[in-house]
Amino acid sequence: MSIEKVREYFRAFGIEDRIMEFDVSSATVPLAAKALGCEEAEIAKSMSFKDGESCLIIVTAGDGKIDNRRFKDTFSMKATMLPGDKTAELVGHAPGGVCPFAVNDGIRVFLDVSLKRFEKVYPACGSSNSAIALTIEELEKYSAFDGWVDVCKGWREDEL
Repeated sequence: MSIEKVREYFRAFGIEDRIMEFDVSSATVPLAAKALGCEEAEIAKSMSFKDGESCLIIVTAGDGKIDNRRFKDTFSMKATMLPGDKTAELVGHAPGGVCPFAVNDGIRVFLDVSLKRFEKVYPACGSSNSAIALTIEELEKYSAFDGWVDVCKGWREDEL
């Protein structure tokens, strides 16, 4: 089970006990915010995109939407989401539980600047009913991210 992969991954850092599991679904941003009692924007959603034969993950704030022009300018390719039925195979986590932890080898992980507005964010932990509270510094550390990107729209004051 994917959450067990994440739990084992976090065990190496001594934080596996910080994983929260819910009796309700947290598979979408609104459901996760409701389960956690936080704002939707504070949910760190992990989005999976095709990257040749592999994929990449971009972790964004819950209120961020991919800006196709920024994505293409950053990655020199069209923003094409992974099909749901291929996500678990390629990423290592099924839709609703995709996260930047304990992913399959070769997956590049990027953090979007939309997350930097928050002291703490809540990414999933490999299942559709889990999350962990992390500071931005912890998210950087535990996600083993490849870099920060600016590929989202809809969260900046001037865009609202």
